[in-house]
Amino acid sequence: MNIEYLQRILTSRVYDVAVETPLQLAPGLSARLNNQVFFKREDLQPIFSFKLRGAYNRIAHLSPEERQRGVITASAGNHAQGVAFSAQRLGIRAVIVMPVTTPEIKVNACRARGAEVVLHGDSYSDAEAYAYSLQRQLDLAFIHPYDDPLVIAGQGTIGLEISQQMRAERYRVFVPIGGGGLAAGIAVFLKSIDPEIAVIGVEPDDADAMYQSLRAGERVTLANVGIFVDGVAVRRVGEHTFRLVREYVDEIVRVNTDEVCAAIKDVFDDTRSIQEPAGALAVAGLKRFVAEQGVRDEALVALTCGANVNFGRLRHVAERAEIGEQREALLAVTIPERPGSFKRFCRDLGHHNITEFNYRYAPRPDARVFVGIELAHPEERAATVARLLACGYEVLDLTSNELAIVHLRHMVGGRAPEAVNERLYSFQFPERPGALLQFLESLDESWNISLFHYRNHGSAHGRVLAGIQVPAADLDRFHASLDRLGYHYVDQSDNPAYHAFLT
Repeated sequence: MNIEYLQRILTSRVYDVAVETPLQLAPGLSARLNNQVFFKREDLQPIFSFKLRGAYNRIAHLSPEERQRGVITASAGNHAQGVAFSAQRLGIRAVIVMPVTTPEIKVNACRARGAEVVLHGDSYSDAEAYAYSLQRQLDLAFIHPYDDPLVIAGQGTIGLEISQQMRAERYRVFVPIGGGGLAAGIAVFLKSIDPEIAVIGVEPDDADAMYQSLRAGERVTLANVGIFVDGVAVRRVGEHTFRLVREYVDEIVRVNTDEVCAAIKDVFDDTRSIQEPAGALAVAGLKRFVAEQGVRDEALVALTCGANVNFGRLRHVAERAEIGEQREALLAVTIPERPGSFKRFCRDLGHHNITEFNYRYAPRPDARVFVGIELAHPEERAATVARLLACGYEVLDLTSNELAIVHLRHMVGGRAPEAVNERLYSFQFPERPGALLQFLESLDESWNISLFHYRNHGSAHGRVLAGIQVPAADLDRFHASLDRLGYHYVDQSDNPAYHAFLT
């Protein structure tokens, strides 16, 4: 039992500003999973996120001299709003450094609460480094988003509430992990009062710093992290949090983007509330755990911990939720290029509903079409592909092909045989003025852009697909220019979806 942290949690000042959130039964998800599923509704806090607990508890424990000077933090999201809210309530100066890519809705929310917002850099790491520099200049107290005992204790009050609200004798709690403060606080409390309570952390598979650190036995720094679940996109976990998670968290489940989107829909179906991706992360992990472990008739708790979602991102969430639930198959199907082929294809497909059909005429014997097919259950996908193959169609399953999902489904219908030496690359662009121009200026004028598709999902980065004509002799110089540019990129030239529709 960790007496020190128990005392910190029990004496936390969070209820000056935070509310005790309900533990709400999710009837629809419970029925589907054959378990009792509960949501711990931290999205109902005044700032729509649990981050208020830790931020306020840390600031409330400042000395009178520290309060007089003020506080500073670095954040691109909910922690920033927690600090701004807390400082306003306590009448303290607050300086918040945010990346220039931070959505305007979050910047305005901090300014509306009286915080001084400084925009710096393209990433959290850039903002954090600058915040520490300002801290030394201005002599302010730094409020860390997760690696601080008082912040951890503030988040730990959620574990206290769960222990008082849950009526089941044994249960499992699923908690999202970014830097680890939330999981550490909840786990240290629940495990200290009852070691039989299972605490399971959940991370995105492209931002799994805690999972990788536990495997290595020490904190590791990820070279890159995925940006969709931005609330937990942390390259390196905290020193305090790593130690506590290693000791008190039972295991970690990793999930992908589509599973998170499906979980957002699950929460909406049962509560009519819309979670940000990190807010539904624990629900996605709970579902994967049930599927992999086959548990039934158990009590399972998942934190729905944040609802500060950018409205523009909902289009992307809705688009991918059906894939995450495995209720849609995306296929490239070759059909004869003659009248009546589409009608025959629909007949051969049978009772399935077509959700998407993309096609453009090309002067050749066969046509390649991009088709979305609604599935009643995941097992129908393989059966549908097998039936189409039996009918003589050539079929390529693109359901898990990221290039097809993000870009090609919006581009089907154009081939350019004249585009010799074309290389295809996907990029993540920082969503700030001048990013595209910086990219274009990095290219030699002899390298022609033959294809370009851009999508922004309401996050700090846009997704770009570019075809660039580069002779083989220039490839080394071309890659060197991309490395100097510093944007994350992936060579997609061998992607089967590209060859199916665009070459």
